[in-house]
Amino acid sequence: MEYVAALAGLAVVHLLAVASPGPSTVLVIQTAAVSGRRAGLLAAFAMMLGALAWAAAALYGLQILFARFEWLYVAFRIGGAIYLFYLAFMLLRHAGAPLPEADPSVGRAGAGQGFLKALLLQLSNPKVMVFMGSIFVSLLPAQPPAWMDATVLTIVAINEFCWFALLALLFSGQTARAFYQRTKLWLDRFMGGALALLGLKLALDR
Repeated sequence: MEYVAALAGLAVVHLLAVASPGPSTVLVIQTAAVSGRRAGLLAAFAMMLGALAWAAAALYGLQILFARFEWLYVAFRIGGAIYLFYLAFMLLRHAGAPLPEADPSVGRAGAGQGFLKALLLQLSNPKVMVFMGSIFVSLLPAQPPAWMDATVLTIVAINEFCWFALLALLFSGQTARAFYQRTKLWLDRFMGGALALLGLKLALDR
């Protein structure tokens, strides 16, 4: 019963964290609105893969390595900030460009680019692992059985994919796409500015 309660608490806390607005939310929404449902769902899948990598790292002790070699954590953090600045620059640069029409012949290329961008974004932010490690320490027993590690990773995968897939489905519809088309200039400027601020926060946070 203790294990079930711990896992339930972990599922709720992690889902609340995933659902909080951040660069991942911005990227999945923008990918789905611009490149369509397939690209949005692939971006959601990439977010899940990246989160799983950090969750596994937290479970198996990468935090200890970061604590021992602080420069490694700083390098990851600065690299993530630079990538966020790059995404912000690209959004701002192309804010005035018209939204391309959906074209099946280029759909796969757009989906592949969305997947890669999302995966790099998730893997470039070591704060994901620090957060994972903190909730694992807070909510899980000190010496959990082996099956519990697999269950934790399953919970992380389900939460991440379901939330971002929901965003992808919502923002890839015709209504959302039409709204994005009308307001693209200002939405891209807003999202680009938000990514730049999040990059600055990631660079300066300790």
